[in-house]
Amino acid sequence: MNERQDRQERWDRRMEAPLAVASLLFLLGYAVRVLASGLDQIWLDLCLAVTLMAWTVFIVDYAVRFRLSGLGPLRFVRAHLLGTVILVLPLLRPLQMVKIYDRIQRRRDQPRLSLYARVMTYSSLTVSLLGFACALAVFQHERGAPDATIRTFGDAVWWAAETLTTVGYGDVTPVTPVGRTIAVGLMACGVALIGAVTGSFSSWLIQSFTREDEKRPPGNPPGAS
Repeated sequence: MNERQDRQERWDRRMEAPLAVASLLFLLGYAVRVLASGLDQIWLDLCLAVTLMAWTVFIVDYAVRFRLSGLGPLRFVRAHLLGTVILVLPLLRPLQMVKIYDRIQRRRDQPRLSLYARVMTYSSLTVSLLGFACALAVFQHERGAPDATIRTFGDAVWWAAETLTTVGYGDVTPVTPVGRTIAVGLMACGVALIGAVTGSFSSWLIQSFTREDEKRPPGNPPGAS
């Protein structure tokens, strides 16, 4: 590992906890502003300040990573496309929190969970956090729209669950351009997550059956006593 990579690794380790805390604070501040809009203005302003401070942490981290990489702006953006999108749309930060969780799991070079357990754990974390964030965003833009069917946060959560699982009952749907844009992104995430979980589970089943076949004595067919 050269000096540049070593410095990047040290920065990654140093920022694990601050980025996780900033991500949670951003989501919490945004949630309070959306769900408790009737609070006194001073508290709403405080929540806005918390979200902006958390966003500043994301910007500083991105800038330092760019500086340490030694890459040009376009090459850096191409190499860190997900991080760039999350910087612009910080409500997608749950996708980055899974990456932080993975770094913590690998702190001693040996993940504490097996591959299949990690896929299930990361998918569950992503679904929960991303679904909650998208439900907040859709509720914020839909609740006051004419002819809206998503009028409560419960409706928004139900819609997010339908969309992530690709069920799509159609009883509640976004009607605003922003809401529909969020829906398209959530559909794509839902398809990708379901594919990852289904593929991992199928691979685990095949591996389990293969191990059982390898342990079975030759000439002893399955089900034989």
